[in-house]
Amino acid sequence: MPPVRPPRSWTLLLAALGGLATDTAFPARSWWPMAYLGIALLVLALRRDSVLWGWLVGFVWGLGFFLPHLWWANHAVGEPIGWLALSTAEAALVGVFGAGAVLVRRAPGLRDRVWAQILAVAVLWVSIEQFRARWPFEGFPWGFLAFSQTDAPLLPLASIGSTVLVSGVVVVIGAALAHAAVRLRELRVGAASALVVVAAACAFAPLLVPLGTQPESGSLRVGAVQGSVPEAGADASSQAAAVTENHAAGTEALLDRVAPGELDLVIWPESSADIDPRTDQLTADVIDGAARAVDAPILLGTQRYLADPQEPEARARFNELVLWEAGTGAVPELVYAKQHPVPFGEYMPYREFFRMFTEAVDLVSIDMLPGTEMGLMSLPLERLGRDVPVSVGICFEVAYDELIRESVVAGGELIVIPTNNASFGLTQESSQQLAMSRFRAVEHGRAVVQISTVGVSGIVTPNGVFQDRTGLWTAEEMVDTVPLRTTLTVADRLGQWPALVAGALAGVGLLGGLVGTVERAVTRSSGSRRTGGRRSGTGRRGSGRRGTGRRGTGRR
Repeated sequence: MPPVRPPRSWTLLLAALGGLATDTAFPARSWWPMAYLGIALLVLALRRDSVLWGWLVGFVWGLGFFLPHLWWANHAVGEPIGWLALSTAEAALVGVFGAGAVLVRRAPGLRDRVWAQILAVAVLWVSIEQFRARWPFEGFPWGFLAFSQTDAPLLPLASIGSTVLVSGVVVVIGAALAHAAVRLRELRVGAASALVVVAAACAFAPLLVPLGTQPESGSLRVGAVQGSVPEAGADASSQAAAVTENHAAGTEALLDRVAPGELDLVIWPESSADIDPRTDQLTADVIDGAARAVDAPILLGTQRYLADPQEPEARARFNELVLWEAGTGAVPELVYAKQHPVPFGEYMPYREFFRMFTEAVDLVSIDMLPGTEMGLMSLPLERLGRDVPVSVGICFEVAYDELIRESVVAGGELIVIPTNNASFGLTQESSQQLAMSRFRAVEHGRAVVQISTVGVSGIVTPNGVFQDRTGLWTAEEMVDTVPLRTTLTVADRLGQWPALVAGALAGVGLLGGLVGTVERAVTRSSGSRRTGGRRSGTGRRGSGRRGTGRRGTGRR
């Protein structure tokens, strides 16, 4: 008996519900099992055998997921065009997954092998995730399924295979549940039960993966300052000055919890000193006063502006982290420039083209340039008597696997993520980003300090547990001792190999799907010719019989 295919309208409804369900697996709700349900609904919706319809189903699922998941983009831009364009572009790539999933099923040897289909769908999904992390405009990894699992038993798998493995297992679980539902509908209870048991094992077995948390090269006593910003200010310069003053005041407030000299390092967020203290004396005095009061160096975020000597009005900037030492100022050799500026947020690609659609492009008035150096800063810390290599990534850079991994492999013993979430209001963007920092802690076996201007900020242990956490739109400080670690995880050692292998397997599966499609077309064509021949012969024989009858009647 051929399998029952759901009506087209139902497939679109299942896809939309699946996308909405998957969004609830992410912060701020963090209902992590909903990711399995969301993928299960998508797999059920993709049961029709049409590549074009598969693309549409994936696209609808993508809209159901990305429209709520990226709502913060609407708040940041102030009008919906950016949010809609970004969500639609990401949904279109999920559509590519949907089309590919239908095509892969046609590969010889997959049609009747359930687990082969499940694994093929998982490989295809992570390949699409890795692709959209790189294209267009250098990619956008926001919304990886792996980042929904920071409260789930799957999180320890991050230390083995990074986002590739965790996202892949989410898809395996969801697809297994979808196939179990189909078999249950067919009253094949044994087959359905086996699929559910394997899905449960995949979901909970990762709890057995050991995670190292102990210091291996000492520890640091750090203070992190979330100074907050004015929600509404006058001109940009006065607001920037107020932000720096807020963080200086927060630094001095640390003295309610520690004595001067007790801290090894104080960490300020991205944009905490947007008026460059290396060129502005008033800002330098504010920062130096705070550093002297707490008697510790400050790692802070600032902007460095460049002007084209031929066109003074054509300016550009770098988003930088600098180390400030009391009485000395910024250490020239300890500067990190953000490598991955955000397109349409920190720089405007094809400005003239996109201006035809909206004048919002000019909200980004000065383009940010990418830094060229790895995110690794060796900080001289007196108590340890050595330079401590610290992996750093600014804001959205925490979402990119390679940017953090390369600095950890190069020697980073602690991960620091300074960020500025003031543009996103009370949306879920901050908590989504903090979940990524939590994932990176487990992936690399390093403590992570994420510090935001307005929150949410947190200090995370190498096994993904919060040591401290702040609220959103508050002025708060955190003080804690964090372990320094040097052991590389399996994920660090494997590097990009899981993504490359997944991509290669997905390519093989798609090629197999094309071969299966051609074979089906040839089989149908030859079958049609054979059937047509039989019908033609029958018709002739029938005509002969009818003709004989008519002739006989005529004679009678």
